[in-house]
Formats: sequence, structure tokens, C-alpha cells
Amino acid sequence: MKISTKISLIYYSELACSITIVESLNYLTVILRSLYNGFMKIMAIETSCDETSCAIVENGEKVLSNIIASQIDLHAKTGGVVPEVAAREHVLKIIPVLDECFSVASCGWEDIDALAVTRGPGLVSSLIIGTETANVISYVKNLPLIPVQHIVGHIYSNWLDIEDDVQFPILVLTVSGGHNELILMRGHHNFEILGETRDDAAGEAFDKVARLLGLGYPGGPIISKVALTGDKGRFKLPIAKTGRESLEFSFSGLKTAVLNETKKAKVVDEKFKADLAASFQEAVVEALSQKLIMAVKKFPNVKEVHIAGGVSANKRLREVVAKNLPENFKFRYPKLIPYCTDNAAMIASAAYFAYKKNSESFSPPVNIVPTTSFEIF
Repeated sequence: MKISTKISLIYYSELACSITIVESLNYLTVILRSLYNGFMKIMAIETSCDETSCAIVENGEKVLSNIIASQIDLHAKTGGVVPEVAAREHVLKIIPVLDECFSVASCGWEDIDALAVTRGPGLVSSLIIGTETANVISYVKNLPLIPVQHIVGHIYSNWLDIEDDVQFPILVLTVSGGHNELILMRGHHNFEILGETRDDAAGEAFDKVARLLGLGYPGGPIISKVALTGDKGRFKLPIAKTGRESLEFSFSGLKTAVLNETKKAKVVDEKFKADLAASFQEAVVEALSQKLIMAVKKFPNVKEVHIAGGVSANKRLREVVAKNLPENFKFRYPKLIPYCTDNAAMIASAAYFAYKKNSESFSPPVNIVPTTSFEIF
């Protein structure tokens, strides 16, 4: 059976049914059940870029399933994500991923207390697939639908599968392909942005430098691998000075410096690529860690320091931050590599703590509209 037909038969056929008194009572039952037994299961959808992901998470921390359908092989052909291609893949993958999510978690819809979905920022054509799927399910199943900001989702990746309690306040460095922020987190969903990138994000710089060196896509893992055999001191690459007290980042000049080195080189062999990759990675890590340590000194009452996002998977970044942090700070990064990249489990976690903080804000049915805004909500 075609996926489009399956969607029509299973979901959209029920859309014509109006909300009845019985359905309203079902919604009340969901809330009372979660309050009574102390457990809340949230099913989340993430489609902000090129990964189709669905997850079921209990109480914001226990991951029951986290299914990710990656499009890396598809976009490697073009050296980057093509929005229209990504959106079409989401259409093809969303229902199979959803089915697998429930199968792995050994759950049924009767076990789900609320839904969550990435609202933005991201590629609009990709976000639409996730939000519309969530909107329909919320209406049909009469479940609360919680919109989550993508960067906030990454922040909550550090709550997944943890075994101890997180202590506030927290300094969070988010580092990914589309965003770069230093955030002071005073409590759940209480954020203050201390600094962000003025131009490119670190993850984007990794991708573009990998393309310059002909290493492939995505750039982060490839550069990290190649850099292992390189001399990080061979090339003196710049670290942007954004101001003595500034906590902002800039990576456009670093990319230009890498480009200039490739143009000057008489021979671009594997040794050259390894050395330049290692030098570039060191410059990025130095820029990120310098600002993070500066923030720690500005806010000495902070209890923990977190890094999150795709670049938080970088071993060199973890190593340098851990080395430079004072011993009295708890340092966290996502427990699993899939939690660093785009995934629905982090969206479910963020949604749980948002719901716990203000459950009255979320009631079905609701229509979530995608946004490209980077504003934290």
C-alpha cells in the first residue's frame, strides 16, 4: 500500500470526526492518568532539516524509543542539504518512522499522554511535514500538542538517560550547523542568551571547510577523523576577536583563512588536508572554549556547564572544555552521539518540562505553524 494511501486511511479519514463530549472526557482522563501514576509519556516529531525522527520519552528523561531516518547519503551527492529534496524524503519516511517508534517502545496510542513537535527554526518545507503530521494526530487522538523550539530541544538533550539530578543555574553552549549560542539557564525554560554567532555557526564552518578540502559531507565527523593524523600547529589560523568582554562568536574569517591556505598551496595532498583540518578544528575549539570559560568566570554561581548540538559530539571540544573548567563545575554533554544530532527524543524532553511548568497552555486540538525565527520560546 502506498504511504499516501496509508496516511489517508489511517489518519485523514478520522479528521472529519468532530470533537465530542466523549473525546473531551478522554482528554481529561489523559491529564488525570499522568498526575495519578506520576509518569508522562510524550511522543515527539522532529523534521527541522534532513532527519526524520520520532521518539517516545517518559518524564523527560527515560528514552523508550528514538528513531532517526537520516538523509546523509542522499545529500552527500550535492555536498549539502537541498530543501525540496529533504521535504520529499520526510513525506516518505514520516509514517514508517512513526510506526517503528511505537514498535520499539512497545507502546500504543493509549499510552501516550501528549504530543510534541519542532516548530522551528529550520527549513520551512521540512518543518511543515512534521507540524502537519502532529496537528492531525493531535486532532484525531485529542492529545495536547506542545510546540518546541529546535535550539531548546538541543539544550534538553543533556537530560536524556541521565541518572542524577541537574542543578541550576547552568551555562549552555549550543553548537550546531545552523546556530551557536551561549545561554544562561536559571531554571526549566528560563533562558538568557549571553552571546551568539555574528555570522556563520561552527557546524556550518565544518561543512564548508570539508567541502573546500574535498573531504565530503557532513563535515564535522570527517574533519574530526582526518584531523587525528594531522599537525594542528602547522597552520596559524585566526580566532575572531569580537571584543574583550564579548561572548559572541564569528567563524567567517576562519573559513576565508582556510580558503586562502588552499589557494597558496602548491601541493594539496593528504598530508596537507590532514594538517589543515587539524589546524582548523583547533581554531574552532579554541574559539568556543575561550568564550565558554570566559562566561564561567562572569557567572561564578553557575552549578553546571553543558554543551549541546551536533558539534558537541566533537571529542577535541569535549577534551579542551573538560581540561579548562574548574573542578567544582559539573560538565555534561549528550550521553549518546544520536542525542547530539537532530532527534525527536530531545524535543520530547523539552516538551515534558514545558508541560510540567505550565500544562494549562497546551490543550487539543491546536494548529502549530512552523517558524524560521531563532527567538527562544
